[in-house]
Amino acid sequence: MAPENNTNTDDWEKAEGVPSLTDPFIQKYLSGRDALVEQEKKQRSDYLFRQNLSPTAAEASAIVSQIRFSEQQTLWTKEYEDSLVSQHVDVYPGMMFNLARDRMEKSKLWKIVKKMPKGALLHCHLEAMVDIDWALEEAFVTEGVCLISDAPLSSEQARLKTGFSFTYTKNSANSQLSIWSDDYTPSTKIPLVAAADSFPDGGRKGFVEWIRSRVTITPDEHLKHHEGPNEVWRKFMSCFPILGSLIYYEPIFRKFIRKMLQVLLEDGVYYVDMRSAFYTPYRRLGQEDWDPDFLGYCEHLEDEIQNFKESDEGREFWGARMIWTTIRAFNKRMVIDSMNKCIETKIEFPELIAGYDLVGQEDMGRPLADLTPELFYFRKKCAEEGVDIPFFFHAGETLGDGDSVDENLFDAVLLGTRRIGHGFSLYKHPLLVDMVKEKKILIESCPVSNEVLRLCGSIMSHPLPALLARGVSCSLSNDDPTILGQGVSGMSHDFWQALQGWENLGLEGLGSLAENSVRWASFEDYTPQEWVASVKDGSMGKGERAERLKEWMRRWEKYCAWIVDEFGVDENVETGE
Repeated sequence: MAPENNTNTDDWEKAEGVPSLTDPFIQKYLSGRDALVEQEKKQRSDYLFRQNLSPTAAEASAIVSQIRFSEQQTLWTKEYEDSLVSQHVDVYPGMMFNLARDRMEKSKLWKIVKKMPKGALLHCHLEAMVDIDWALEEAFVTEGVCLISDAPLSSEQARLKTGFSFTYTKNSANSQLSIWSDDYTPSTKIPLVAAADSFPDGGRKGFVEWIRSRVTITPDEHLKHHEGPNEVWRKFMSCFPILGSLIYYEPIFRKFIRKMLQVLLEDGVYYVDMRSAFYTPYRRLGQEDWDPDFLGYCEHLEDEIQNFKESDEGREFWGARMIWTTIRAFNKRMVIDSMNKCIETKIEFPELIAGYDLVGQEDMGRPLADLTPELFYFRKKCAEEGVDIPFFFHAGETLGDGDSVDENLFDAVLLGTRRIGHGFSLYKHPLLVDMVKEKKILIESCPVSNEVLRLCGSIMSHPLPALLARGVSCSLSNDDPTILGQGVSGMSHDFWQALQGWENLGLEGLGSLAENSVRWASFEDYTPQEWVASVKDGSMGKGERAERLKEWMRRWEKYCAWIVDEFGVDENVETGE
């Protein structure tokens, strides 16, 4: 029978010979244990960043840790759990993104993370950076924008899967025929406003909700992990053509770029390396025919980046470049054609094109080993044309272990990639971990994306902490925020999830991830030797990278001072009120 009170417990322990926590040999064990924990932390990739924290940054980090602990005790309350009872889930810090998002955005940590200088966004796909409500409003007021469908959208089932897109016409579109009717003829252009206002389930408001359901992975789709990654990837890939058709018309495209850069800067992002598959065709102002190439697209993109940088609102923005991507499932002829267009575009827009990558679901596409003939062709062709287009490969975005998809990581490293997109399965490869560290390759980690695309159940089971613990340099990115449910094109959701989900990270670790994004950004063209040297030298080097790192550090110190001023004497930190 258990002892009835503490006095009896103490007597019982003494009688049984149970040692006390205060006994010298127990204290010696605990001291050795703590020393072992600290010794392991010296191997972390953020160790030096932590060691060099200013007193203000150290104080800010301690305050954030205190707020985090408080919110873990108070934010995830029984009342919140009751509100989710119909979904049959337990509530805990670091729970699934789509279930946590509303609560997340009411927290003090959210306010803190929103204001953080996040540095550079190194991994995002342009089509999936759209504020869908904003883009639709622009489309409604843009003359000539229409909707076309592969078949009548006359039933709920048809509206669930049938292919459709936005388009443009100079002439009067057919406003009498309904795209929601069985009488609709496939590919007939219907004025967007007429189609939206006649939507059978709620008019324009219902139309907007329907579009959102077709271009985002819904919370319900996110949570169905039992279906595996392939099913959710089918939905994921179906979103891009729709989004591309909405924004790839010049008047909307130009405004979209400006809007995206505004939102990023407001979220503390000063530079972005975008990716685009250059697959969905582009259309200039007033032209019914698609452009035969992407030169107009690049011209308008470059214009808007420069215009934003020169504006009053964008004067603190550093810039943006494009990593040309080819869909990995393409056959040899299509891949070579895309590569040739990439080289032609680099020659025409040398400052815009920063690198080359292959995209699409790794599990269903061609592995890099199969693509090596094309990749060697690309490298040879670049040399012949006198251009240098480095690789920034997606690799290891898989649950596999030792299959051809998982082994994309080996090819990415051997082919000289400067960064690895996702690298989700890298932690399984001790030799590659060492090579990635030695070669100064950064991992562009996208935690929310990996969760929504069913590679992990929540932030708690994400492998990024394993990479950080092994000394691998990483940064955070948002990947495809429109489709994944973040709702905005900034990075705060991924930063909040990491801060809340991983005990070992803290504000200090979050700062290190942000600094890494600046250290590995493609601000300008670098030879392989220049790239490695500038990454190693950091703020002590020369050139734009060094200057940007110094500027980021100034912003970081100012941000930490704000945390101390805003929360340092907050009597409610302890209670979470």
